[in-house]
Amino acid sequence: MKVWNAVYTGLAIAGSLSCAAAVEKKDLASEIWADIESATTCAACDAVLEILKGLADLGDAAFVDTITEICILAKAEDSDVCTGAVGLEGPIIAQSLREMTISSHTSQLFCITFLGLCPYPDVTPYNVTFPSPKPSTTRPAVSGQSPIQVVHFSDIHVDPFYETGSNYNCTKPICCRPYTPDDAPGNTSYPAGPYGNTKCDAPLSLEESMYAAIKSIAPNAALTIFTGDIVDRGVWEVNETQNLKDINDAYSRMSGLTQVYSTAGNHEASPVNAFPPTALNSSVSDQWLYNALSSNWETSIGSSAAQEELNFGAYSTKFPGGNLRVISLNTNLYYKENFWLYEKTMETDPSGQLAWLVNELQSAEDNGERVYIIGHMPMGLSDAFRDGSNYSDQIVNRYSATIAALFFGHTHQDQFQIAYSNYTDQTYQNAVEVTYIGPAMTPSSGPAAFRVYTVDPVTFGVLDITTYIANISSPDYQTDGPVWEEYYSAKAAYGPLVDPPLTDPAAELTPAFWHNVTTVFESNNDTFQQYYARKSRGWNVGSCDGTCQTSEICQLRAAAAEYNCAVIKPGISFRKRDEGLERSLGHVEENVCEGSRARPIIARLAARDGLLEDALRKARRK
Repeated sequence: MKVWNAVYTGLAIAGSLSCAAAVEKKDLASEIWADIESATTCAACDAVLEILKGLADLGDAAFVDTITEICILAKAEDSDVCTGAVGLEGPIIAQSLREMTISSHTSQLFCITFLGLCPYPDVTPYNVTFPSPKPSTTRPAVSGQSPIQVVHFSDIHVDPFYETGSNYNCTKPICCRPYTPDDAPGNTSYPAGPYGNTKCDAPLSLEESMYAAIKSIAPNAALTIFTGDIVDRGVWEVNETQNLKDINDAYSRMSGLTQVYSTAGNHEASPVNAFPPTALNSSVSDQWLYNALSSNWETSIGSSAAQEELNFGAYSTKFPGGNLRVISLNTNLYYKENFWLYEKTMETDPSGQLAWLVNELQSAEDNGERVYIIGHMPMGLSDAFRDGSNYSDQIVNRYSATIAALFFGHTHQDQFQIAYSNYTDQTYQNAVEVTYIGPAMTPSSGPAAFRVYTVDPVTFGVLDITTYIANISSPDYQTDGPVWEEYYSAKAAYGPLVDPPLTDPAAELTPAFWHNVTTVFESNNDTFQQYYARKSRGWNVGSCDGTCQTSEICQLRAAAAEYNCAVIKPGISFRKRDEGLERSLGHVEENVCEGSRARPIIARLAARDGLLEDALRKARRK
């Protein structure tokens, strides 16, 4: 192809140029990138991948050293962030690049994740095998018995290095740490308060405040669900020792809560997001993490489930207070920021978790049990690989009469997602399941929050959801401490508006109900805007109408990622790059909980004229 040939030729010739040929070299580089600019987006990305593969082929050390050096030179991040993030994540990315075939399914997904280029490839067809056909039974009717309460919190991101009075307006991805003397208490004009800041992760004081509020507001809760992410987002500084300390500390503080069922967040790993599937046979393993989680979870889930968790971070256990089974999934095995997953031929079922899930759900169905599925990343997000999401959704559809609800976190927002038996003709009749996505405790995306579900004690169907927040915008927040107050009730907010209205306290919030809520969002703009504001608990609410509104509703109706109307946003801008290192970095899309710092760094460097090419030439001469 013309683009590739130009790159190959340019790299070969430029390596032998003398200083006297600087003008010719610049003209050649401009010619190469003019070809790339005019190419299709996948072709442009393929050209970048060839350069990155060339660096990776020189070895992990050369890849890390080169990317780090140009990251610092280009000021893509502060030097310590460049060094730490690339040093931790770089070897995993390099290994994936070395094994990658350009223009393959894997490389297309890599291009989408890293550079925002290439369209989504079609889902690789795969029909999940089930031990028996789907029965004709449907969701059981509510019992009418006195309900119980279930608490759900997520994404606590406690920063052990948070320091009151330190700079909350720093140059790092997260602040409120004394990175430099100028950031230290007494030296900054932007002192952080004792209970957190929206530019920082959570101090210990906020974590303790939330646990106390849970015990006060829901003292008789039957069980508690925590959907992951303990470790702070200073991912360029993480290591196993500190992560273990943070994990053990958080679970020791949760010990006062009732019957806690937990799952592994993407930030629990070191490097962040790094969960290698068992078939990879890598010398790097997350067994240290699985061991730590198993030890902390054993009291709640039992020794058998704790032993099961050691395999790949998932477990299945029976709730002692009723006919309920809790299944905790390691959804990091389907997460696009888990760079171990970009194998030459990507696995249909990493670590065999989906086959294991089918067996657990079949057993529950055979025994007449109801099931809660919990995990960190919701499978309908664009963060999830579409293949894995499709296969997971097949399983949810097959066992929809057994699954009472699914609970996730990761987005830091107050959301839900609906699964359908027919995504091309979505109606309340074919809405089969609901995923409840809990808001975060860390205040980086709005006031700290948790949920209390009112639940039928027999069917374990959700009857209502009440969200509680500690309003960080309150003028007394930092002086008097967080005050946890009811933010809203889902049934009170939406129940009277659906057709027919659903206001009976004993009625379940069924998948059909939630579909009808999205129908209200289509016809009642005021109600939709209220929902949109509640996502971030009223913090930093922007406008959302037209295409934004349509897209938001589409995402709510997409527990399978291929139907979520996600639009790929270019992560780099190919232009004639004769403006030097100070020109625009290009658009780099970042999610609040993605974790990776190496990904946006590489995207920024790829957007700069000749930077990666020059780096490869220099690295080859060393």
